[in-house]
Amino acid sequence: MNVMKHNGYTARAEFDDEDEIFIGRLAGVNDIVGFHADSVSDLKAAFHEAIADYIATCAKAGKKPEKPYSGQIMVRVDPVVHARAALAAELAGKSLVGWTEEKLRDAATREIEAA
Repeated sequence: MNVMKHNGYTARAEFDDEDEIFIGRLAGVNDIVGFHADSVSDLKAAFHEAIADYIATCAKAGKKPEKPYSGQIMVRVDPVVHARAALAAELAGKSLVGWTEEKLRDAATREIEAA
């Protein structure tokens, strides 16, 4: 998996061995915005064009383009995990929300940097 960034948008790109093309899709928005190309340089151009087209299409439709995310998450976990996380947060001198945000940020950063 390869990650591309442009104008505040992020995309995931991969090589399709069967069709012998690079394909990509915007990440972090609910609208499906895809693009493809035969070379890496063309893929970058297609990514930039896909973002411009997405913004223009939204404007034409009178819709605001999505920008990821609102900052609100609802997560359901096993009560034992909840209790352990609350204890870990308390021992760290943090609220459960603050502790959870820190752990999610650290884990997400590791995953993105490994991509």
